[in-house]
Amino acid sequence: MLGVTRKYPSLQRLAVVTLLAASVSLGAGSSRAQQLTARSDHQQQDVFPKSVAKLAESMAAVTPSAPPARSDVKPIQRATVRGPYYVDFRARTAATYGHAFIWYGKTSEKEVEVAGLAPAGDTLPYILGHIIFVPSETGASYGDLDEQYLTASYRVYLNEADAEKVFAYIKHLQETSPLWNAATANCTAFIGRIATFMGLKAPFHLLKPEEYVNQLRELNGGRKTVQLEPDQG
Repeated sequence: MLGVTRKYPSLQRLAVVTLLAASVSLGAGSSRAQQLTARSDHQQQDVFPKSVAKLAESMAAVTPSAPPARSDVKPIQRATVRGPYYVDFRARTAATYGHAFIWYGKTSEKEVEVAGLAPAGDTLPYILGHIIFVPSETGASYGDLDEQYLTASYRVYLNEADAEKVFAYIKHLQETSPLWNAATANCTAFIGRIATFMGLKAPFHLLKPEEYVNQLRELNGGRKTVQLEPDQG
């Protein structure tokens, strides 16, 4: 190669020019490559944080926020207070058309008081009572405490002050009802007087006990509470 360039000086000059051009080109390329690399790194540094920020924002938009911490202690749900006392108008089956009576007492106690009007004794007083007045009993009779005989019930609640008056009236009515008669002083008329004292509308008493209690509920719109007049009792 050296001999050739000595023999042909023009080739020697061409080779020198070519080497210089290549050297410049390589230097420029290296510099260009370094600039591109630096620029690329700079762009990545600029773009990457922005991309991460945008990604975080988009994730926050679509990811539901964590629910607020809730306590395991549930709030107390207070039931609607109807009143600590009650009168329960009831009807049950009997040998013929049934019997009407009441339960009354305090809601927190299992024991109940029973009041009703029925002929005292067995079959004979009952038969005679359809013609004449016969001696009565006003407490619990056979079957009054047995739920399996129940055919109708309408319970009404009272506060303590009103219950005191109503219960006193019931006891007074028991003491002043010595006679029973199927047409006039019968079981439905007895509980009807209690309902009227409590401010309820009472049906006509010559109904079967089950029908009477159901009509008593309907006449009063199924109301669950009563409040006596201030001067009553």
